[in-house]
Amino acid sequence: MTAVSGVDPVTAVAFLLLLGGVAGSFLPAVPAAVLSTAGVLVYWWNTGFTEPGTVLLVVLLATGLLAALSDWLGGVVAARVGGASTLSAVVGGTVGVVLLFGVGPVGMLLGAALTVFAVEYARRRDARSGAAAAGAYVVGFFASALAQALLTVSILVAMVAVAL
Repeated sequence: MTAVSGVDPVTAVAFLLLLGGVAGSFLPAVPAAVLSTAGVLVYWWNTGFTEPGTVLLVVLLATGLLAALSDWLGGVVAARVGGASTLSAVVGGTVGVVLLFGVGPVGMLLGAALTVFAVEYARRRDARSGAAAAGAYVVGFFASALAQALLTVSILVAMVAVAL
């Protein structure tokens, strides 16, 4: 492959992956952290495993892992913090993932929150604690999306600094 306008095609792919990671952090079902991490690894491979250096590479990969965990577990952890049982949080999260592919992101969020509420209500017969747990799930969902966005942006910024 030849470079166009002085940009190596593999480097361009790496940065497209990094940009896809940032964009994907705002879209459900897009593995943003995976895209960002792949961008780092493609760039590293293309430089003959020299850039970024070992320490920065480990930090960037750990940041990608943290972003992935935030994405996958944010709502569940927040529901637990909001008083939901582990069962409610896990069932709500599972229902959310299934609904994402059936009814989209809004249905996913509403379905997961309603599931957390229903399981908590069935356990405690207390609508207030069920609502609090469901509300915590929703807040955690949005907080995890924000955390993932910030983490993927930080990976992109670091890689731009490496490339320059």
